[in-house]
Amino acid sequence: MTAPDPLPPYAAVVLAGGRAARLGGRAKPQLQVGGRTMLAAVLDAVADAGPRVVVGPPQPVPDGVVVVREQPPGGGPVAAMRTGVAAVDTDVVAVLAGDLPFVTPELVRELRGLLAGDGVLVADDAGRDQYLLGVWRTAALRRALAGARGPVPVRRVVAALSVTRHRPGRRPGTPPPWTDCDTPADLARARAAAGELGWG
Repeated sequence: MTAPDPLPPYAAVVLAGGRAARLGGRAKPQLQVGGRTMLAAVLDAVADAGPRVVVGPPQPVPDGVVVVREQPPGGGPVAAMRTGVAAVDTDVVAVLAGDLPFVTPELVRELRGLLAGDGVLVADDAGRDQYLLGVWRTAALRRALAGARGPVPVRRVVAALSVTRHRPGRRPGTPPPWTDCDTPADLARARAAAGELGWG
């Protein structure tokens, strides 16, 4: 018998919009790394969340995953976060980009366990905040998003919140979990790293 999860229930919002102009305009989250789409990798990392909400244009998702469209369509990450968070009713919500092929369930659980103030997010090896790789108190994030007007950066929206930074450890030779794929070179490196891990 599996022991109950001591962490509170959580929802997940995955941002899977954007035109991916530098990748030929293709639907970036649907590109494959290591034999599965990047969106599938992110959804697998939050498989125990409920609900799981994908924000973006209509696209293939597993059964039970909700797809919603940000308003206005293509309005950027803050608009997408606002739409996604409005679709959940849990006290805790994970917010992730849809192009993180190496994010893991273990990292999401670490972040959930570290949530003390309004939010906790990953900081990369250079100390840069990864705003689309974090876990938040839903009410606090919703309030911050409600006050945002226009296409403002996420960092400005969450600046007033109490946020913890987490630098995750990782095994030598494994790609960092914040690896995203914004350019063809990024995608090629991610695919090569997945190949070295024996994925796909």
